[in-house]
Amino acid sequence: MLVEEVGIMSFQIISINEHVIEAPDVWTARMSKAQWGDRIPHIRTKDDGTEVWMIDGVEVPLVGSGSAAACMPDRSDEPTKWRDVPSVVTNVTERAASMEAQGVGYAVLYPSVAGIGGETFGRIEDPELELACVQAYNDWLIDEWGANPKFIPQCILPLSSFEAMRSELIRSVEKGHRGVILPGIPDQVRKGAPHINDAGYDAVWKACEELGVPVCFHSGIVPSMELTPYSGYAPAVAAAFRAIARPVTGAAMLSNFVISKVFERFPGLKVVFAESAMGLTSFTIEGGDYGFGMWRLDERYSYKAKPSDLFRSNCFVVGWYDRVNLKHVAEHLGPDSLLWTTKFPLGTSSWPDVQKQVESSFAEISESDRARVLWSNAAQLYKIN
Repeated sequence: MLVEEVGIMSFQIISINEHVIEAPDVWTARMSKAQWGDRIPHIRTKDDGTEVWMIDGVEVPLVGSGSAAACMPDRSDEPTKWRDVPSVVTNVTERAASMEAQGVGYAVLYPSVAGIGGETFGRIEDPELELACVQAYNDWLIDEWGANPKFIPQCILPLSSFEAMRSELIRSVEKGHRGVILPGIPDQVRKGAPHINDAGYDAVWKACEELGVPVCFHSGIVPSMELTPYSGYAPAVAAAFRAIARPVTGAAMLSNFVISKVFERFPGLKVVFAESAMGLTSFTIEGGDYGFGMWRLDERYSYKAKPSDLFRSNCFVVGWYDRVNLKHVAEHLGPDSLLWTTKFPLGTSSWPDVQKQVESSFAEISESDRARVLWSNAAQLYKIN
């Protein structure tokens, strides 16, 4: 894992939050046309020449679901046709070579069209169709990307029932998935879905604990929790605004998990909050400890551990540009719950200046802590030798 040619680090980065952009045939090649017909996710060309995904009769714009702005001439721009998505994003071999050149050893993968938390399919009311779409994505990710050891596949799950979640989780992990992606606010994704704290999720948490795979929640799954950018903003300004506002949902999910007693019931469960922003982490955990003491939760409700203790033992947050906040969180909460990403291929990615960003962000971080955040924490979490 040496990167002697870049002259900066003695190990490669494990980039913990990168996105695949699903190919046009992910679902058409894996789902029965006779059974599902045009309900199968597929690309349709509109009258103006732009392309959209059609999913169970619902139009999903390629813009946003095909985000590759880091590779576009203007980072506020997005492809409007599949053929315009740069091959460095979609070609496994080319992308792996680009990672190597940037000093990135492994990439942990999240979806795009399927929803960054699988929420695109979670909204499908037909449970059989939802499951078929989920399984097609999970199988494609293993077949297309998991065959290259540089890419760490993570499965998405159906939301129609707890048994469907658990069964697909087990099936996917047995096929080689090494993480599980869920929407942190499922009751705002699927009509009638239980809250994430519902006791029915215990079967899912138990399976994750037993299988040794982390549960991953990505910020931005529920846009209604974020302030909408002003319509008068230029595209680049609107994109910058979203990048600032989006991690707020991660702070909400982190707040919930350190106060919900889930970790008391499942002490071996590990949870990753992707695109969480380290500054909000510091605020959330300090505020959690303050409230814990103010309302005497240990005395009144038999809590066994403070939010900061649960954060250190069970939670991981992800940085990609942080400098001041990285230093602060590493000093006050410790480095063992911190991970790093390039966020490729999104517009906020540090690509193609990954090493320059690392040097800036880690300038005041010790070599041992740098190794933990950039490599060893993720290697242990995802069982990378």
